[in-house]
Amino acid sequence: MRLGPDIARIAALLGDPTRANMLAALMGGQALTAGELAREAGVTPQTASSHLAKLADGGLVIGRRQGRHAYFALAGSEVADLLEKLMGLAERAGHQRVRPGPTEPALRMARVCYDHLAGELGVAMLDSLTDRALVEDREGSLSLTAEGAGFMRALGVETAGLARGRRPLCKACLDWSVRRSHLGGALGQAVLDRICARGWARRVEGSRVVSFSAPGLAAFRVAFPSRP
Repeated sequence: MRLGPDIARIAALLGDPTRANMLAALMGGQALTAGELAREAGVTPQTASSHLAKLADGGLVIGRRQGRHAYFALAGSEVADLLEKLMGLAERAGHQRVRPGPTEPALRMARVCYDHLAGELGVAMLDSLTDRALVEDREGSLSLTAEGAGFMRALGVETAGLARGRRPLCKACLDWSVRRSHLGGALGQAVLDRICARGWARRVEGSRVVSFSAPGLAAFRVAFPSRP
């Protein structure tokens, strides 16, 4: 008997195009109905329900019923991290979708990776934090410095409660489009929430795109200045 985790089962679940499309749709961090996921994958609702049952049984999604509808979401940030890494691998290997959508440039600029900021602006934000020693990067292991905690408080993010949670405070998440890390973890989520609360940006409904207004982008670049 072979011991250890069974990665073949997870790989088989991810390897089906219909299931892969549904999981990618859930990368926005929002729960979607089975009907919405069926449309994303281009299959009938009955086929989508069968695939969703397999994903739920495999621990990749969780479902809940509200009224007449069943809603599904990724089972957690670990699933999102895995999908982001697989997207990066597919990008490097040249496995592209046949028809990139019109939002492709916007996705590369700024998007939500489950619950934190990704894309060019997400990577630039982490670069700014590490360049100013607000976040320390030790070979990919991130930690918030004392100066960084002060900066976050000024931004409106209280880190004390975040640090007491079960989720890591800071986590490097490899960005599939830039191929470098952006800020994940509880702090990554809190910063994106604060960016939206300040009105700098908004999440585009039905998409992973994070759309910055012109004044919001200017304010973002002041808060997170780029490398000289």
